[in-house]
Amino acid sequence: MDARLKDDDAVSLKTQKEELPLYLTRIKVYPRAIMGRWRTIKWAVLVALLGIYYAVPWMRWDRGPGAPSQAILIDLDGRRGWFFDVVLWPQEVYFVTGALVLAAFGLFFATALFGRVWCGFTCPQTVWTDLFMFVERLIEGDRNDRMRLDKAPMSASKAVKKTSKHLAWLAIAAATGGAWVFYFVDAPTTLVRIFNGTASYEVYFCIGLLTATTYTLAGWAREQVCTYMCPWPRFQSAMLDEQSLIVTYQKTRGEPRGKHKAGAPWDGRGDCVDCNLCVAVCPTGIDIRDGQQIECIGCSLCVDACNQTMEKVGRPQGLIRWDTLADQMALEKGEPGAKWKPIRPRTILYAALLVVVSLVVLVAFVMRTQTELTVQRDRSPNFVRLSNGDVRNAYTVKVLNKLQSEQRFQLSIEGLPGASLGYVTNQPDGLVVHPDAVGTYRVLVTVPADKAPAGSQSVRFAVRDPSGRISASHEAVFVGPNR
Repeated sequence: MDARLKDDDAVSLKTQKEELPLYLTRIKVYPRAIMGRWRTIKWAVLVALLGIYYAVPWMRWDRGPGAPSQAILIDLDGRRGWFFDVVLWPQEVYFVTGALVLAAFGLFFATALFGRVWCGFTCPQTVWTDLFMFVERLIEGDRNDRMRLDKAPMSASKAVKKTSKHLAWLAIAAATGGAWVFYFVDAPTTLVRIFNGTASYEVYFCIGLLTATTYTLAGWAREQVCTYMCPWPRFQSAMLDEQSLIVTYQKTRGEPRGKHKAGAPWDGRGDCVDCNLCVAVCPTGIDIRDGQQIECIGCSLCVDACNQTMEKVGRPQGLIRWDTLADQMALEKGEPGAKWKPIRPRTILYAALLVVVSLVVLVAFVMRTQTELTVQRDRSPNFVRLSNGDVRNAYTVKVLNKLQSEQRFQLSIEGLPGASLGYVTNQPDGLVVHPDAVGTYRVLVTVPADKAPAGSQSVRFAVRDPSGRISASHEAVFVGPNR
């Protein structure tokens, strides 16, 4: 008997493996429109984020003559980033690293507290997909209208609607790509050049590439980006615990579910009337009643949908709500609900990391100098012996002036007794560096024969402002003949 059961199980498993393909064809999701508190919050977040994204390149900021007037500009040609009155140079890329680390810890902290709140409300994929679906509903109608339209044979009306929708999507995608490019070039000037055909090939290429990706990801791929392409759902579980607030279905209250007729008693049954509205509004097409799933982005639209249904049938709202797994497990055991604990070791750790990294970045920013000095010694030849026996090394000195005004410096060398400085090009007034620029100079350091070091010796170059204060310094070496 046992042997026959095992054989039957093996046949059943074999049949299942033969029936299930390795890759299932996508089942198109038709999310239904819903109104409610969370949908209103999502619209507010969408408008705010898109407004910031599209408007920031057009903000002006007066930095004086010769400086760009765009408030935020990543100037690739000038190799610097302009952020209002702050200018970041390539050698200060650690500030960008600090900002990325802060963003990562901030995301970990928010996830530990509120689950996938980033995915549901502020992720660019979510924001632009919401915008694309809004346009789709305006043109093709709501869920049932779109389903009927897709099933209907091609007609003049269907062709007009489909063409209008895709043209609108392409216009949004092009505006998205153009706005991104405007962060790297002057927005008003480049916009005119784009339309009169005088913009660079790089500008057209970047706009085309970003238009194509936005149109594809937000218009066609949609929930597949969240399910298959994005890595965050696969490791965000490491940021969650039983005290994280997530969108949950209250099984203890909703089950057993089933249809309910008006006036019928509620005894012996749950509050869920199995209307499937929570499934219809879900942008990824899942059923939240099945528990936590990788496809759930925590958008809370199912909360609005369920509350709408509960209001119609006269039952309390909150059958689907933001809750913790700890509270759900306590209710399933018949115990009083567990209180949410936002302060716990995990959140304390993330908060502490945020504070530490913020302080490090802040201290580094406060201590950043307005002048930087780099010195590079010529290696061929290592040194030159003059006719009188003196030894000379040649250096390339670069002085970075981060201020928006011209600066004048005097160069000195320390650690090499008897050394004298000379310039390939005469500098009678010292080193004059233009505003927000790098001054490059060829410097000759000469040491008397009797004081020349044997081999290499460490030296220190320094630039001083007119008051004599050292503005920047750089360690280098002076090479003499071996004795």
